[in-house]
Amino acid sequence: MNKIIRVSILIISIMWVLHTFSKNFIVDPTFHEFISRKDQLIANESLWVLMIRIHIFLAIISLLTGPLGVIKRIRVKSLKFHRWSGRLYVLSIILNFIPGVYVSFFATGGFLSTIGFLILDTLWIGTTILGYLNIKKQNVILHSQWMIRSFFLCFANMTIYIIVALAYKVLNFPYGTSYTIAVWLCWILNLLIAELMIRKKTFL
Repeated sequence: MNKIIRVSILIISIMWVLHTFSKNFIVDPTFHEFISRKDQLIANESLWVLMIRIHIFLAIISLLTGPLGVIKRIRVKSLKFHRWSGRLYVLSIILNFIPGVYVSFFATGGFLSTIGFLILDTLWIGTTILGYLNIKKQNVILHSQWMIRSFFLCFANMTIYIIVALAYKVLNFPYGTSYTIAVWLCWILNLLIAELMIRKKTFL
């Protein structure tokens, strides 16, 4: 069962990376559709587009390097490779904090969505740094647990996408309301799943 979960996580990571890259860099590189759904006018649209591109690009790096760290079978094959991929993972999240915070101030749904995103950004960088500090102290178990939490927060955007689709298209909630609900649930649900995986020792 654990093997199925690990393989599924790897496949989901790759598929979501392909979806994210094609949607935001090929299908709608100017983010016209995304901007059209926003409640407020973006004063400096070119800066916002630059920051969201950086944010997405760094998130893609996190999703690509994350499975290399949390899936045991991959990481035990080469400790040196695990360390370098881990450093790249940590760096991508630390560098993503500023663009992540910037774009959160223009989030669809207004103030409540902004707060939800700021909590997400803080949790993401916080769990990652705690994971890094614990491996520096050679506390492997705590390192793995914090990195699992960090990795599942990488899927926040995917969770938002799914919840918005359900709330807006199935339950007929207003788009802004659907988005706000999704922003808050994305980190709550993902952390709950991470805790379940930790308790089941799926990746440890």
